[in-house]
Amino acid sequence: MDRYAGAGDEAADRARQQERHYQLLSALQSLVKELPSSFQQRLSYTTLSDLALALLDGTVFEIVQGLLEIQHLTEKSLYNQRLRLQNEHRVLRQALRQKHLEAQQTCRPHNLPVLQAAQQRELEPWQAMEHRIREEQQAMDRKIVLELDRKVADQQSTLEKAGVAGFYVTTNPQELTLQMNLLELIRKLQQRDCQVGKAAL
Repeated sequence: MDRYAGAGDEAADRARQQERHYQLLSALQSLVKELPSSFQQRLSYTTLSDLALALLDGTVFEIVQGLLEIQHLTEKSLYNQRLRLQNEHRVLRQALRQKHLEAQQTCRPHNLPVLQAAQQRELEPWQAMEHRIREEQQAMDRKIVLELDRKVADQQSTLEKAGVAGFYVTTNPQELTLQMNLLELIRKLQQRDCQVGKAAL
């Protein structure tokens, strides 16, 4: 008798999963209609069905949320690094300006042309430093882009390993845009689930 009860539970679980799959697939099909037609055409029924299957147990929602949090922290850290570099450069410029201004204010008028000539000579190495500052900022910007590219590849790999349809490591701009659209669909579904869950309480 217990054997039949277990079979009934399994059948009920399968039915619930099938119903949930259908709900997710239906929601995805509805959300896809909001995308540009060029992306709608690339998201076949099979892709959406596979995506809905990957979303069934909620793990992918948690993965996406975790990846989003990591991305925000990384972006904030990189932004702060760039800001620090810019502030260091600004302080150097201000210190030199202040030094020159103070010297000019305390200089006797008849010595002013000599002081200004000396300050002009002092600016020549400063111009080389300005060039170095621009190079440092460009190097920082390249570092930021590379770090963000690595994060994208990590995210793609994580989602691919989680079995999320449409995700694999790529740098193709069209594929990246498609993956961004898929992430947006997942995020919107997650928001819908949260709202439905709150409404049920």
